[in-house]
Parts: sequence; C-alpha cells; structure tokens
Amino acid sequence: MTSLFECRQGDVPLLVSIPHAGVDVPRAVLERLTDTGQSLPDTDWFVDRLYALPALQRASRLVARVSRYVIDLNRADDDASLYPGQNTTGLCPTTTFSGAPIYRPGAEPDALEIAARIESYWRPFHEQLRAELDRLRQTFGRAILLDAHSIASRVPRLFAGRLPDWNFGTFHGRSCRARLQQRMEEFARQLHGYSHAVNGRFVGGHITRSYGRPDQQIDAVQLELSQATYLDESTGVWNDAAAERLQQALNSWIEFLLDEAGRT
Repeated sequence: MTSLFECRQGDVPLLVSIPHAGVDVPRAVLERLTDTGQSLPDTDWFVDRLYALPALQRASRLVARVSRYVIDLNRADDDASLYPGQNTTGLCPTTTFSGAPIYRPGAEPDALEIAARIESYWRPFHEQLRAELDRLRQTFGRAILLDAHSIASRVPRLFAGRLPDWNFGTFHGRSCRARLQQRMEEFARQLHGYSHAVNGRFVGGHITRSYGRPDQQIDAVQLELSQATYLDESTGVWNDAAAERLQQALNSWIEFLLDEAGRT
C-alpha cells in the first residue's frame, strides 16, 4: 500500500477532508473479498480530482488512500450507527450499499482484526484531522471543515428515489454557526441547474458531527454530491463537460466558505 493519506497544510482557515475516495486495500484483505467487493463499488469516485480547484490552492487538504471497505473513516470507532433504524454500513462494512456481501463466506474481519484496523488506519487519519483543525484555529482564530463525498444518484436500499444533486449536512445545524447555516441555504438556492437538500437524507457523518464545534470556533459541513453530476453512471467514467460545469459551481462554493471563514 501507499501512504495512508495525503495531507497538505494550507494558509487559509479551511480544511477539506476526503475520506472515501481511496482505493487501496491490503493484499491480505483483497484476497478475501468477493468479486463485487474487489470492484469497490461504493467508492466516492474521483472526489479528490473533483476538488482540484483554483479556490482550494491555499486550503488544507486531507485525502485518505485506504478504501472504505478496509475501514470507514467517517464512522465512529465504536461503530455506533449514524442513522439508527435505517439501512447503513458500519465501521468495517461487510455488505455494499446494495446489500451484496463484500467478503467471501467466513472471511469477514473479527473483533481483533477490526481493532487492529482502527489502530493502523482510523486513528492516524483522525489524529491528523484533529491536529490540522487545531493548527488552523490557533493560527486564524477559527476554522471551517468541509467533509467532501459523493454517492450514486440511486441507492434503493439507502434512500427512495433519486438523490438531490447537492446534499448539505450540518447535523441539523449543530455542527456550524447559525449564520453559516443561513448563508449556506441561501447559496444552495442559487445553484442554477442543480437540485439540493439541506439536512435531508444525509445530515453529516461522524467527521461532521464530531469535529463541528461552533462554540469552539470550528464549523463543519458535509457535502454529498450525486455522482450523476460528474460521471456517466452507467459506465463510471468521468464526464468532462458535466464535471467542468460542476467544478465551476464547486469553486464558487469554496469561495463562499473562504469568505465565511474570514467573517468574525
């Protein structure tokens, strides 16, 4: 495997976290996966490429390299459900979003292996995330964390119908200041040609809920993009025209966050 994550320190009070674009799987794990599992269908495909934006040149960036099938960095290390009573996947998932098995029969990780994965992958990522947020807050007096994701536009097991294009999550307003929440909703209403939801099916995962502490000058927002906005979903291939249009909107979104970060 390559390094666990890519971390770049910026000189503006914004950190972009990308926990689910990784495709690295240790050989000892890969050999135990089903054919479906080995294809990593629930990856946030190309999100790191998507966020290669002019407005982010000076921002901090933390990109995981390990696949979410090894360990899901956007889940708590005690594997508490993010959405009790709803279908979801856990810390070391054993089924895909569609419910298909990830591991061959009898090859699922046991408690000891899960504990080892927490120490090897989960903890280093979160220690780096916390350290960078603390550095930004100490340097600038506040910080904004954007947790960046994407997902297939239709996942019947997880949600009904077609997902909106832009899905903002702030843990029902608890992970950011009220003013940021209000201005974010105004921004979302101006997304011409895209549908959106704020704290709809996705309200933010473990990262947003744990690190968003507006009373401690750290705001956190999750953005879950529908992959239909930048991929040909039938083939999984990057759509140049759609991606270029989306990146223009994302660049405006980042400029909005940087403006908000500079407000007192």
